[in-house]
Amino acid sequence: MTVLDPAPMRVIDADSHMSERHDLWTRQAPASLRDRMPYVAEVDGAMSWVVEDRVISGAVGGCVIDRDDNKITLVDVFDGWDHSRNHPAAADPVARVEHLDRVGISNQIVFPNALGIGGDKLTDAVPDPAHRLLLLQMFNDHNAEIQAGSADRLLPLSVMPAWSVESCVAEAERAATLGFRGVNMTSDPQDQGAPDFADRAWDPFWEACASLQLPVHFHIATSATAMSYFGTYPWASHDENTKLAIGGTLLFVGNAKVVVNILCAGMLERYPDLKIVSVESGAGWVPFILEALDYEMAENAPERLEQFSMLPSEYFRRQIYATTWFERKNIDSLVAAIGADNLLFETDFPHPTCLHPDPVGTADVNLRGIPEADRRKIMGENAAKLYRV
Repeated sequence: MTVLDPAPMRVIDADSHMSERHDLWTRQAPASLRDRMPYVAEVDGAMSWVVEDRVISGAVGGCVIDRDDNKITLVDVFDGWDHSRNHPAAADPVARVEHLDRVGISNQIVFPNALGIGGDKLTDAVPDPAHRLLLLQMFNDHNAEIQAGSADRLLPLSVMPAWSVESCVAEAERAATLGFRGVNMTSDPQDQGAPDFADRAWDPFWEACASLQLPVHFHIATSATAMSYFGTYPWASHDENTKLAIGGTLLFVGNAKVVVNILCAGMLERYPDLKIVSVESGAGWVPFILEALDYEMAENAPERLEQFSMLPSEYFRRQIYATTWFERKNIDSLVAAIGADNLLFETDFPHPTCLHPDPVGTADVNLRGIPEADRRKIMGENAAKLYRV
């Protein structure tokens, strides 16, 4: 296993996941509210997060690394896997830091499981907005404790209450006071009853995130709309493993949709200090999408294009990041096309597509064809600057 000396190259992981402790909410709640807190129970044969008899999400967590450090398939996880056999670092922050030391990673961005990756699962399960906001804030408080307890080695992101612009602004401001280095947002707030992101109603949120130096993260699969790529695009006659492979591939395309919409919405023009991160989406599609969007805007929406001071591709280079982990064959042409300044290394630990057991060694091979200075940027320097670590 490759372990890098932090002196020659600092490695920062821009995407990982952690399963939540089962008493996350109940341990924080006063006795008068304890029966309104989420808990884990078996529902229809599956371990699930439940609140007031409504299922929020599965409590499986998607971990495919077992206690012996072996990687299994996601189908195995769904098919009666004993989750007590999960790798300790899947849920234990102390074990996670030990894992980082073992694989040569300095810091790691952490995304949730219980609320959905972008917090989107809470809206359907908790109809009362005040109750929903309380649960989300308790979740964020817990993540702030994880960050502080790890001495900023683990960097969870503050989940945003996407159903309300006003609440998002307030929670972003609270996130800054708690020490978070970014916010985690669903790609489709319209699924939760709020305007979509092209609506100027969101301007106070973009302004707050820009002024507070909180990059806004759009992970793949953070809404029902985004998940339609995963659930409906594979043909029904495929076997289950093949469906997972097809769905997982098309989720990347879903984030291309998010990036293109952002580039056309105007918030990057209005807030030049705003930073956006496309997470677990890969980056090989970026050059084509940027070239296509520049062309399509000039051909089909020239009046809109005239309202901007730059081309869509230029806004991307100034303000948007994409993550990469398994890409190897075209990494040199990718860097040549968009530069290294907009790329962040990730592992996706411990989810099905994660680099394991030697993420840094794998990245060393993947990035071998690009200059050393660019490798340093992708592996950690860009993230260190973005997350102020």
